Amino acid sequence: MTHQLPATLGALKQSLFGAPERRGRSVRSEIRSNLLARIADGKPLFKGVLGYEDTVMPQIVNALLSKHHFILLGLRGQAKSRILRALTTLLDPQLPVIAGSETNDDPFAPISKYGRDRIATMGDETPIAWLTPDQRYVEKLATPDVTVADLIGDLDPIKAARGGHLLSDELSINYGMLPRANRGIFALNELPDLAGKVQVGLFNVMQEGDVQIKGYPVRLALDVVLAFTANPEDYTARGKIITPLKDRIGSEIITHYPATVDLAMTITSQEAWTRRDGLPLRLPEIVSEVAERVAFEARQEKRIDQRSGVSQRLSITLLENVISNAERRAVRLGEKEIVPRIADIYAALPAITGKIELEYEGELIGGAVIARELIRRAADATLTERDDTLDLDEIVMWFDRGQALQVSDDASAAVARQGFAAVPGLIDQVTAAGLGVTDDADSVVACELVLEALVARRKLSRSESGQYGRSVRRKHGMPPERPEREE
Repeated sequence: MTHQLPATLGALKQSLFGAPERRGRSVRSEIRSNLLARIADGKPLFKGVLGYEDTVMPQIVNALLSKHHFILLGLRGQAKSRILRALTTLLDPQLPVIAGSETNDDPFAPISKYGRDRIATMGDETPIAWLTPDQRYVEKLATPDVTVADLIGDLDPIKAARGGHLLSDELSINYGMLPRANRGIFALNELPDLAGKVQVGLFNVMQEGDVQIKGYPVRLALDVVLAFTANPEDYTARGKIITPLKDRIGSEIITHYPATVDLAMTITSQEAWTRRDGLPLRLPEIVSEVAERVAFEARQEKRIDQRSGVSQRLSITLLENVISNAERRAVRLGEKEIVPRIADIYAALPAITGKIELEYEGELIGGAVIARELIRRAADATLTERDDTLDLDEIVMWFDRGQALQVSDDASAAVARQGFAAVPGLIDQVTAAGLGVTDDADSVVACELVLEALVARRKLSRSESGQYGRSVRRKHGMPPERPEREE
């Protein structure tokens, strides 16, 4: 359809884009109009952003309907950047600009000298270019080395020399990212990392809607939506948002992690790379739930720095690693499908330890040790949620008599089931329970779940090599403990 769009200013005036109600419409009015239409149609605000329907989304809607600049404030891995990028879906499919303009000049109200001169010289023959929503989105990661010139602009002697302009000529300006985002959206991630003197440079844009280029008696009446993100930890750890800038941000919206395990599993399923080329994947729901609960347990662990947060990316990368370990086993054994197990979660420790920031006590113990505890507690929580009525005394007594069990992580499902069958009552218990046992692979997963839960309850022990044995506490006559959790 692009070739049918008006190519000159004269043709634009005669088109729907030249209608009086379309002329001079600000980008915030454009977003507001499209948002109201989407709400009226009952369509979701942003595709792929889950869990915010009753909390964050209404606040974003209110901010946009109020024509506010806004900031998303939340810990890592809470879809802040995804929300900002999804704002482009609220822009018009096409936007006319003066061709060649660095500031996306409105053909009916140009703000740059280039745009004004172009129309003055060519009139209705002024060529028109068209921008897509993605071309109207500018994103910048705030870092301490970002300067005012990067954001606003500065003198460019080379540009002046090549164009034959005086240094005082507006045409010698090298525009920064903000002017280039005119009539669009400018997103700034990790705002507190921006130096204070650079944050000051945003004042005029947010309050008066214009910028002043350093050393030039020129004002650009920018039309731009500013959207920021920040992590609460950054306010003290790396920088801060200066008070006058906070005062100019219309809405501060707090994001959060998924409230339920089921919702978190849906998000992880959406984001994780699970469709592998080669063997088909059969992902037991138990394994998926245990992997998800690792993040939930980590968010309650006192030895993990909760100010940094535990990103949803932990669950995503963990599940991907779990599947990859199962894929490696399936290919090596010549199996027909990939079926991950609880043991594969232990093989995916690097996906956990790299996503958690430890407190002092945690540093003394080590991330790998804490990660293993999280897996066991996640298994216990999963078993408790599914069936807390299992009689596991016979299993515990077998280990108390000095017996031990080790099933290789690389063993086939049939061989692993034979190993678990050596423990009296274990197969019968998991088969009778509501753990979804339909074949050997499911049986192995369920057996591992039960044993891991017993380890979490201090009734069994598990070595780093994966051998289950008598609990150290029971060996010394100490009562078992259930793992502590914060309410």
